[in-house]
Amino acid sequence: MNATTSAPASPDWLPLDPAGNAATPLHGVATIRAIEQAALALLPAFTLMTRAGSAAAGWVARHAPAGRIVLLAGPGNNGGDALVAATRLHQAGRQVEAWLTAAPDRLPADAARAWAEARTAGVPLLAVPLDPAAALPPWPAGCVALVDGLLGIGLNRAADGNMARWIAHINGAGLPVFALDIPSGLFADTGAGQPAVRAQRTLTFIAAKPGLLTLDGRDCAGDIDIAPLGLPYPPAQPAVAHVNQPGGFRNALPGRHHAVNKGSFGSLAVIGGSHGMAGAPLLGARAALHLGAGRVHVGFLAQPAPLMDPVHPELMLHDVSDVAIDAMSALVVGPGMGTGTAARKLLASLIDTCARAAPHPPLVLDADALNLLAGDAALAGVLRDSGVPHVMTPHPLEAARLLGSTVADIQRDRLAAAAALAAARQATIVLKGSGTVIATAPAARGAVTVNPTGNAALATAGTGDVLAGMIGALLAQGMPVPDATRAAVWIHGRAADRLVAGGTGPAGMTASELYLPAREILNALLHGRAV
Repeated sequence: MNATTSAPASPDWLPLDPAGNAATPLHGVATIRAIEQAALALLPAFTLMTRAGSAAAGWVARHAPAGRIVLLAGPGNNGGDALVAATRLHQAGRQVEAWLTAAPDRLPADAARAWAEARTAGVPLLAVPLDPAAALPPWPAGCVALVDGLLGIGLNRAADGNMARWIAHINGAGLPVFALDIPSGLFADTGAGQPAVRAQRTLTFIAAKPGLLTLDGRDCAGDIDIAPLGLPYPPAQPAVAHVNQPGGFRNALPGRHHAVNKGSFGSLAVIGGSHGMAGAPLLGARAALHLGAGRVHVGFLAQPAPLMDPVHPELMLHDVSDVAIDAMSALVVGPGMGTGTAARKLLASLIDTCARAAPHPPLVLDADALNLLAGDAALAGVLRDSGVPHVMTPHPLEAARLLGSTVADIQRDRLAAAAALAAARQATIVLKGSGTVIATAPAARGAVTVNPTGNAALATAGTGDVLAGMIGALLAQGMPVPDATRAAVWIHGRAADRLVAGGTGPAGMTASELYLPAREILNALLHGRAV
């Protein structure tokens, strides 16, 4: 989802706004199916499809350019929604064609009715031959947009055969694509989508699905709008996750009054920086300054420690043995730390010191600290049982090491993997990637959130160090661990979005460029301004 745009409000749909104050729920396929079945039992036949198609028609009319639109209808009810939309658009005077990629006499009842009504209304129709050896038809002259109604949310295996050919045909058209419910080929629960349609916008029905926002979902779904179809919204049924939006953490942000001093905003230590890696903790420490930490110390493993940071002399640089750990409000541990014996002993000592302190200063564990814990079950057990609040920020490979699994296992279901890791480690987990997943333990309402901000510009060295420093800064200022984590992840991604929107990136953006927009975004949140 493009975090810089949102759809205008409509009686029939609402935008999924990354900066929204409502906590947007994400519902899995099983729940959506149950809601559909309950509604079908109460409503007259064809009512839900009529509502879906009518909402889609208004939505397409709002966003598609002037000119001929081809609506692609698959063999199920998602195809029926597209056919109803084609009829409504045709009746409104838009140039449309509806192409059916299934046998008309094998459509389910409601979709068959939609096909018949489209034919009666005079919609230009094409039933495409199903012969897999036949060439797919070329897009008609003057075609300006495609509407994807091929597959719905029931997909349970990767699209193949003729459907894979259609997906490739759509993606190769060079035209804006508008997806109904979910881009065809994308798994609604997990975001796996190889192959899948890559849409400019998606109008999803009843409620948003987690797969629209993580893994391949961000690339496939584009901007997301939600059409409740006249059903209660948000649904009463429990959500599998929520979208990470400012409404979920804004009230916990550390306010700024006149009668304060630097001690009011905590002391943070960033620990790491073995030989050749001094830049990693500096990136995190500089980020922490920009997100408001009162004092920021950097403890280096490398000997001798740098005397000062010439870019930010406000930072206090030390040999790690000279950092007063028990005087810190929070710690970030791991950037550039290394995984040797000295690093392992240091991590054990830091955990012990934090466990002895009252109250326990929270830990942000990143990079090499995660790899040390993955390779040392005894140390990991000490941390888990210590009572020290801690945040772990793995990318998929680090998460796989921590869970004793594979990257493929992690990416197969990112929400489940993050929740499992949170439970196993009794930690708040930031599973990084497209659609970063944040999971907390113990599980509670809102225990899993999916972040809607950020873009490919973040795929560069040092951005993880910056994120760790941002989380540490908010923890040092007294925010609860889940709120600080969600806020930092959102701000970090939003800063990258702002840079890209201004022409800096996605290619070539550097991690240190995130500081200034992140500071602006935090202050806008604090003052209730638009972000």
